[in-house]
Amino acid sequence: MTASVDQARVSPFEPFEVGFGALRNRVVMAPMTRSRAYGPDASPTPLMAEYYAQRASAGFIVTEGIQPSRIGQGYPDTPGLHSEAQVRAWREVTGAVHDNGGKIVAQLMHTGRISHPDNYSEPTTPVGPSAVRAEGQIFTARGPQDFVEPVPLTGEQIEETIADFAAAARNAVAAGFDGVELHGANGYLLHQFLSTNANRREDEWGGPARNRIRLTLEAVRAVARVIGAERTALRISPANPVNDIEERDHAETYRLLVDELDRLGLAYLHVLETTDPGLTPDLRARWSGVFMLNPATPESKTGPEHLSLIQEGATDLLSFGRLFIANPDLPHRLAAGEPLSEPDLSKAYGGDAAGYTDYPALRPASAGGTSA
Repeated sequence: MTASVDQARVSPFEPFEVGFGALRNRVVMAPMTRSRAYGPDASPTPLMAEYYAQRASAGFIVTEGIQPSRIGQGYPDTPGLHSEAQVRAWREVTGAVHDNGGKIVAQLMHTGRISHPDNYSEPTTPVGPSAVRAEGQIFTARGPQDFVEPVPLTGEQIEETIADFAAAARNAVAAGFDGVELHGANGYLLHQFLSTNANRREDEWGGPARNRIRLTLEAVRAVARVIGAERTALRISPANPVNDIEERDHAETYRLLVDELDRLGLAYLHVLETTDPGLTPDLRARWSGVFMLNPATPESKTGPEHLSLIQEGATDLLSFGRLFIANPDLPHRLAAGEPLSEPDLSKAYGGDAAGYTDYPALRPASAGGTSA
């Protein structure tokens, strides 16, 4: 994509406007599962509030995946947004981020077949579009175990799932979140319906691409109706094979999906690149709203060198994952060219404050934060 003169002058560290408000910069914290929701009923804890508040200098934060229902949980100790206890606990998190001048978006993640009976509060069989077991294993309280064959959702259960997304979005607003991002990527439920191997349905929810995008569209529309399109977003990952996903017609599928979504006036579209980054410019051109990119970085991670994608106009916002784990003040470090710390990924999932809230900022955070 050729940058215009105006695009070339864009700074990643200047304020930017999205549907839910003004951002201090264009550096966004990407969603990352951390499995530390040890509160009652899979609720966030004060330690989680501290973790997110430390990173409030981001343009905004997208939380770890939050299950919109009990059946939507995939991994141990991930948080929910389907009970009053969870809403109350999340208010402490959003309040801490807002007190530090930040914004925070809840990512709603239904994992579908990427779960295991041992990972629910009561043994339950995961659900999916079809009775197709994913190849591979999942971590459970008893260690890694093979995925199980999911129970196919009935048409009525699909409608209930859409309603669960909408109800969780209402809960997110009640908990003080600035917006909601639906997780349609990484092989989880919405992505399973988009795929051509996990979804083998022959009804209106499967078959041709136009049918396979239906659940994602209906879920996004339902959320937009209850909280407003300006607070609603979606994350996608075209041609992403993670969690045993195949998309034999991914270019057609995502062009159809993006064209339909573009009519809704969403807060942003979040694209996670994997095996086909060449499709991204096409999706960017089709999208008339705010575009956020998590660029393809094979065997690496998003780093300072990718800030040029904003300056070149390839994206409006850039999301960073692993660097935000070890650099709570990442926007400041990027803007100042300061050294970047590397995360200890052996402490990424579960545990206590070690490898979570004990990474220091280069300078003390002031109330309200800074623009960078």
